[in-house]
Amino acid sequence: MRAVTWHGKRDVRVDTVPDPGIEQPTDAIVRITSSGICGSDLHLYEVLGPFMREGDVLGHEPMGIVEEVGADVTQIKPGDRVVIPFNIACGHCYMCDHGLQSQCETTQVKDEGMGGALFGYTKLYGEVPGGQAEFLRVPQAQYGPIKVPEGPPDDRFVYLSDVLPTAWQAVEYADVPAGGSLLVLGLGPIGEMSTRIAQQRGIEQVIAIDLVPERLERARAHGVQALDMTGSDDVKSVILETTQGRGPDSVIDAVGMEAHGAPIAKFAHQITGMLPDAVAQKLMQTGGVDRLAALHLAIDAVRRGGTISLIGVYGGMADPLPMLTLFDKQINLRMGQANVKRWVDDIMPLLANGDPLGVEGFATHRLPLDSAPEAYERFQRKQDNHFKVLLQP
Repeated sequence: MRAVTWHGKRDVRVDTVPDPGIEQPTDAIVRITSSGICGSDLHLYEVLGPFMREGDVLGHEPMGIVEEVGADVTQIKPGDRVVIPFNIACGHCYMCDHGLQSQCETTQVKDEGMGGALFGYTKLYGEVPGGQAEFLRVPQAQYGPIKVPEGPPDDRFVYLSDVLPTAWQAVEYADVPAGGSLLVLGLGPIGEMSTRIAQQRGIEQVIAIDLVPERLERARAHGVQALDMTGSDDVKSVILETTQGRGPDSVIDAVGMEAHGAPIAKFAHQITGMLPDAVAQKLMQTGGVDRLAALHLAIDAVRRGGTISLIGVYGGMADPLPMLTLFDKQINLRMGQANVKRWVDDIMPLLANGDPLGVEGFATHRLPLDSAPEAYERFQRKQDNHFKVLLQP
């Protein structure tokens, strides 16, 4: 089959690799019809290479048609149309029972001291071949796949794999009080979808910050007060003026480790990329290598006693944080990988009954699999309005 594979920093290719097969009775094989490129994929493209192996198959936002199932898989059958959550979870352990599927005890990558396995990611999360491919082996298929109806286009459901539950959890964790205000940092796919979900859930004052003109305009088209952090807006003054001088009740950091405005951490990223993998792994597992500009802005902006919901990915182990400010302002901080299956029942009615979140118009590009290398480059460089790309094998 054809698949998108990692070959080094800023080097992804479409290669011919062996077709997957059933390996365990809880497996399924899915023929992929759509698979998104995620901002988290760009971390592999740019920063997290030391934890990758050449030839790793990328992608964790797939959906498609079931081709084959193992003996223990009864909830889906060949011919069913399914979305595959990016978490690989068993559905019956303590963590899954408590809605923490990203921490699944059956698939935890214990050798690395990490949580549940993920599709198409680094060895820290199991190095499971991903879904930017023609076919995908799905472990724990007795629980994971989400069956969806025939008829509507893939765009209606594919974001159940990651974008929708991640943004939903971001808003849930933000815990905006009735009549309160929300600030979203970063208007990439997760940040923008967070603004849409916040509005749909009745949060009247939604403010967002970004520096890409096309992203700012997308958000403004949905009634978001979108501020340009490059200087055309006096961001902090506007935020204070519109939040009674206190700051927003809640802030979502949808940016993460590659935030702009952190030159020292950017240099750390560059140096890490030059080191041998074993040395770079050690540095990232023990050092402070994240660009923290977005998180520092969240801490500075949120009102005293407010909440920060951290959904952007961070990877350092010794990042410096302003603990005095966090303590003095009594800031509540929630974070973590999205627990996809926990939120599906909440989100599905918004997909089955109309399209209030505008998911069918969310993607900017639908491309064949062979276009993946160019799509990664343009998405990483924010060129040609490559906001959300769906690869369609």
